[in-house]
Amino acid sequence: MPLNIAFCNPHSLFLHLGETFTDVVGSPYYVAPEVLRKHYGPEADVWSAGVILYILLSGVPPFWAESEEGIFDQVLHGDLDFESDPWPTISESAKDLVRRMLIRDPKKRLTAHAVLCHPWIQVDGVAPNKPLDFAVLSRLKQFSAMNKLKKMVLRVIAENLSEEEIAGLKEMFKMIDTDNSGQITFEELKAGLKRVGANLKESEIYDLMQAADVDNSGTIDYGEFVAATLHLNKIEREDHLFAAFSYFDKDGSGYITPDELQQACEEFGIEDVRLEEMIHEVDQDNDGRIDYNEFVAMMQKGHVATNAGSAGAGKEGLQHSFGIGFREALKL
Repeated sequence: MPLNIAFCNPHSLFLHLGETFTDVVGSPYYVAPEVLRKHYGPEADVWSAGVILYILLSGVPPFWAESEEGIFDQVLHGDLDFESDPWPTISESAKDLVRRMLIRDPKKRLTAHAVLCHPWIQVDGVAPNKPLDFAVLSRLKQFSAMNKLKKMVLRVIAENLSEEEIAGLKEMFKMIDTDNSGQITFEELKAGLKRVGANLKESEIYDLMQAADVDNSGTIDYGEFVAATLHLNKIEREDHLFAAFSYFDKDGSGYITPDELQQACEEFGIEDVRLEEMIHEVDQDNDGRIDYNEFVAMMQKGHVATNAGSAGAGKEGLQHSFGIGFREALKL
């Protein structure tokens, strides 16, 4: 069942107040435990809102697994993680609200009205005023040091991620893109980073801008922003790596040739590229082309690999983001 949330009025939070439902519908990330048991009412929306709040604050879903069945099992039995970054820097009041919205027993869960009356939600409450997850700022800096091929690969991976996997980054993009043009200008990036607590010199911001602006358009579009701030653990997943390699290997030969790389650069609007240098940097056997093993080695260079097959590594890989305060999120 879809969220029917109207935060401006606690009495209009649910459109189906008092009804009981028996169909299992909705995204697995947001489904309440009682929905999986096929007997639920409006309390399920509070759970879904709690999941959204968790994502906005931390950048990752509270219950995650590689498969839908695994996600459902986590929803029913998994523990909430308030130990990993950025939770140690988030206020106890915010964590208290999330915990009470994600109580599995709907009878013990906060009501919609109680959520809106919680101290963290109130105007004079204790919502954190330092919402930036600086790990993501670090990702921008890492991105700036990558070669053009690696930047293009991250763009390909980013474009194939689900809405849930990039939800936090999407909210951050919207917050920085104040005129809703779909493009982040230098002034918007500078103002956005300042607003969320990043203390950077103008020259440093300019360097980040240039690094993320892969097609040299003078602005950062949504795809470029997600690629530049994507958690590097994403590249450890075999399906992401293989799909990205296949994008460049147009003829399926098992190699990325200079012609195929040139075609990819044109598709991304990248001009003045030095193909020989790009290939030489990755081509370990010096045959003038890039095979899959060389491609994987390039993508894993510069960060510590983890066991991407584990649920913990996968959840970390759901990057998301510059956690933003709930009240700020409601303004988006």
